[in-house]
Amino acid sequence: MAMDDKYDVLKKYFGYDSFRNGQETVIDAVLGGRDVFGIMPTGAGKSMCYQIPALMLPGITLVVSPLISLMKDQVAALNQAGVYAAYLNSSLTQGQYFKALDYAKGGKYKIIYVAPERLLTESFLGFAKNADISFISIDEVHCVSQWGQDFRPSYLKIVDFVQQLKKRPVLGAFTATATKEVQNDVMNILQLKNPEIVTTGFDRKNLSFFVKHAKDRKAALFGILREHYDESGIIYCITRKLVEEVYGLLMERGIEAAKYHAGMTDGERMRNQDAFTSDRARIMVATNAFGMGIDKPDVRFVIHYNMPKNMESYYQEAGRAGRDGEKSACYLIYNPQDVHTNRYFIENNRENEELSKAQLEQVLEKDEERLKQMTFYCHTRYCYRKFMLNYFGERAEDFCGNCGNCQKKLAAEEYQEQLQRYPSYDGTVKLRRPQPLKRAVSQNPALYECLRLLRNSIAKQNGVPAYVIFTDKTIREMSMYLPENREALLEISGVGESKVEKYGSEFLAEIRRYKNNGQVGETTVTARAKIRFPKKEPEQ
Repeated sequence: MAMDDKYDVLKKYFGYDSFRNGQETVIDAVLGGRDVFGIMPTGAGKSMCYQIPALMLPGITLVVSPLISLMKDQVAALNQAGVYAAYLNSSLTQGQYFKALDYAKGGKYKIIYVAPERLLTESFLGFAKNADISFISIDEVHCVSQWGQDFRPSYLKIVDFVQQLKKRPVLGAFTATATKEVQNDVMNILQLKNPEIVTTGFDRKNLSFFVKHAKDRKAALFGILREHYDESGIIYCITRKLVEEVYGLLMERGIEAAKYHAGMTDGERMRNQDAFTSDRARIMVATNAFGMGIDKPDVRFVIHYNMPKNMESYYQEAGRAGRDGEKSACYLIYNPQDVHTNRYFIENNRENEELSKAQLEQVLEKDEERLKQMTFYCHTRYCYRKFMLNYFGERAEDFCGNCGNCQKKLAAEEYQEQLQRYPSYDGTVKLRRPQPLKRAVSQNPALYECLRLLRNSIAKQNGVPAYVIFTDKTIREMSMYLPENREALLEISGVGESKVEKYGSEFLAEIRRYKNNGQVGETTVTARAKIRFPKKEPEQ
């Protein structure tokens, strides 16, 4: 399957003509036999950095990840793109696990996703010692550092695993969030050899950040939801009890929602996650147990109903908005009680039993400092984006123009300008406020909606999330450019050869019907249930 040109692979399997910032540097380093360390924000395309080399290198690529949901979705996406891939984790029955392992031994897969806990098991190690492993990619690599916000002792097994292989593969380490201290720790623990370090920057320019100080969280929540009617979003709550409460509020008002927390059964969580990723549920209400590895690209807003315990968690969770590059919004509803709740969780965290008492005290001290910085973020009067970027060691302008504080500054400047121009101005005339969230709209909305529903129907038949077939962005391009044949369809961003073979005729038929008749097919758009918002409260 190896191909000479990385651009051929990118176009053939994934339907793109160019790489995003940082991707090509990482890919070239891996293909040249050099270790890499990629610190790239959520939505920057980290997965492409190991999937492209995997298809070009002669042997197998292992992707080590703690995220069962990510493994499932990425394997589904790869299979749809015509790439043989598999995952090995606790979601498989023993029979399924050994069947997949037999296929792997037979050389069926180019990419195998594996949970870190599996690496040193007798069965997996027996396979790996005799396999031709060219590349090991380690996702969420900050988990290897006890100074990271999400330390997992199982990640320490990676080094032992690599040392037992007949030859050392190229190692790739990837994360969206890592301070300088964590970066150094990762490189030392994993024993990366002269790695190519690629930091594309933490700035997600398509995201707007807002903090709402509210005595009445519910009023603040529905105020935000009014602005995002009919859009896909995530609401994060700090406890399971609050998840249930907020979910109940949404259901009472006819808002299509799902819920997700650790108190639910695996089956319930899986069904609700599928409902969200396939657009049957517009909003997911969840604890932070949901989201790591969720690759839904069209999440238009993320609301934190409570303040998270650190900036790393907030950045990662808020970053699940706008993965397709479209304008999206991130809201944090703040109440002083959040500080006390988070401190309670920090002081009672004794999960890392492998740490000594002295080490545990150091971790708790670090967690307290992170909580303090998160609280400072909620109270800053300056640019939220600048505060966040500075926290991760990145320089930023004092004014971004599209966060809550910068918008307030713009409004205040406009007010002063009116006073200078009209000395008798009393402020009663409503001033124009900036509108940062103008999103691309299809030129043919009826066709766009029909293609979207066709896509959703195909996804349901195949048992995969809708975006695995085509993203909203790809559907929007189809409705805008109206491709007439296979060649024209391949010019659409996100359309690869495998998907044209599988679905091209159906989408082209729908487009042809629209062009010939000025109308879409028989698929009808079902109106959303009418949402009953509570009476609008004044802004806090």
